[in-house]
Amino acid sequence: MAAMGQPNESVDKLGASRSLIDGGWEWPIHGLRHPPEAGTSGWYVWTGDLSQADDFFQPLQAAHLVERVPLLSRFLSLPPGTRFPLAPGHEDVWTDETLLEV
Repeated sequence: MAAMGQPNESVDKLGASRSLIDGGWEWPIHGLRHPPEAGTSGWYVWTGDLSQADDFFQPLQAAHLVERVPLLSRFLSLPPGTRFPLAPGHEDVWTDETLLEV
């Protein structure tokens, strides 16, 4: 696994599900990272079932999401092509090369 640290402050916007923004979310938290583009980190982070709805992901500063879920700070510096699910007592990280083909 790559070294984990703080999100890159120069590219710290990500897509977060409304459940994570509005509160009331439940575990697990899922994340995937495409290559950074247009001032965004490439991260999409959600809870619940992944949706294709246009408004499922909302732009959010990574620091604001880390305030809500501090555990995420260790994962948001992982490279593009990374996926993870997180829950209490469970962390898994792997590379998914298809995420690089966007």
